[in-house]
Amino acid sequence: MADSPDAAPAAIPAAGSSALNVELNALNTIAESERKGRPASLFWPWFGANVSVLGLSYGSWLLGFGVSFWQATLVGLFGIVISFLLCGFVSLAGKRGSAPTMVLSRAAFGIDGNRLSALLSWILTVGWETILVATAVLSTSEVFRLLGWAGDGASGTITEVVALIVVVILVIAAGVYGFDLIMRLQVWITVITGVLTVVYFILVIPHIDLAAVAALPAGNAAAVIGGFVFMMTGFGLGWVNAAADYSRYLPRRASGGGIVFWTTFGGALAPAVLLIVGVLLAGSSTELNDAVGAYSVGGLATIAPTWFLIPFLVVAVLGLVGGAALDIYSSGLALLAVGLKVPRYGAALIDGVIMTIGAIYIVFFAQDFSGPFQTFLITLGVPIAAWAGVMLADIALRRRDYADVELYERSGRYGRVNWVAIALVVVGTAIGWGLVVTSGADWTGYLLGAAKKTWGGANLGVLAALVIGFGGTLLNARRVRAQEARG
Repeated sequence: MADSPDAAPAAIPAAGSSALNVELNALNTIAESERKGRPASLFWPWFGANVSVLGLSYGSWLLGFGVSFWQATLVGLFGIVISFLLCGFVSLAGKRGSAPTMVLSRAAFGIDGNRLSALLSWILTVGWETILVATAVLSTSEVFRLLGWAGDGASGTITEVVALIVVVILVIAAGVYGFDLIMRLQVWITVITGVLTVVYFILVIPHIDLAAVAALPAGNAAAVIGGFVFMMTGFGLGWVNAAADYSRYLPRRASGGGIVFWTTFGGALAPAVLLIVGVLLAGSSTELNDAVGAYSVGGLATIAPTWFLIPFLVVAVLGLVGGAALDIYSSGLALLAVGLKVPRYGAALIDGVIMTIGAIYIVFFAQDFSGPFQTFLITLGVPIAAWAGVMLADIALRRRDYADVELYERSGRYGRVNWVAIALVVVGTAIGWGLVVTSGADWTGYLLGAAKKTWGGANLGVLAALVIGFGGTLLNARRVRAQEARG
């Protein structure tokens, strides 16, 4: 296979189903003998990766757009569900091609053209895993301070260093061992964090002031749209580039509707509940709202009873580790799709090093958390929305499974480069960045003109990029028809 950009796509022999076996599969197509499970099994990784109490913090950040409780609830729920529905549709490609997302997207972008998609996906997933690890460390430090076990000086620093080491080891181990360990880990995370989160909800009910929540003023259209887009980028759009990574082991006969449902339901259930509780808490107290925005999850520990602080820490850290585990696994696959020639576990180790360096900066040097975090979401949310538009339209146009072997051949039906798809991402990104405004990126919003102050926070650029990618690909439907005619 002289023109292949990767190792031969022949299936790698199974190393067994034990979670303690390092996964050998990487960018290759999963062999028939290794395809297993049912669509319902997708509930566990998606729920476990999104049950993090970080979802409560979104209640505070969403109210920061200047919306009322009901507006925040509606746009939050719509943003969460719709964004994870997009993940559900991309998960279909995993069943139809039994390969990672960044291999399947070669059908839309071309074998070499897809390297741009893989690079974008890698940056996004490494960024997310870094944020989640840093949040776990900051949460641990804050809980230990509340317990009196750490102060603001050397003892606090030692706590943060130890927490960083423990969290990094857990996340990197999940990335190195791979699919089976992650799938089993997420079941335990789902059960433990689900139960303890419900207990936390019960304990904080006395802190909810319904009168104060009801008195929150309603926001204008720009605020509502901005909140909706922010929720999309904070949840499903942050996962859409990796969605097929966890459905590619399913048998080809698995129900497509079941895959979409369980991915959407598993991903959206926990964030939806967490968001509502988060809005109720943040809307009840200005002090708590400020604490959540400044310290993220740590601020939420301030209202828990002392005896529950350790269980709360378990909830926070396990939920964040669950999300980071999926991210480091997918970031490793994306790095391989860019063209790095190392084993899959080697790519996960490389990403783990980068993740650790980034987390060190956030924990020990950054002055603020929520500002850079929201800037990260919107800035990368624009190009990933454009990519998602292209990919979703490509999936919708296809009527056949992917030609497995030709996903690895430059001379195959998918070609070297689809310049139209790349142009859609570039143009969608350029227009999208011109229609968003973030506090940490003054260069954005250049297309808004006089409306920058009024509509800058609406983040219209994310929606524009999604529409450009989707609509442009539909207009180029003849390319997909020509590819499938060769089958």
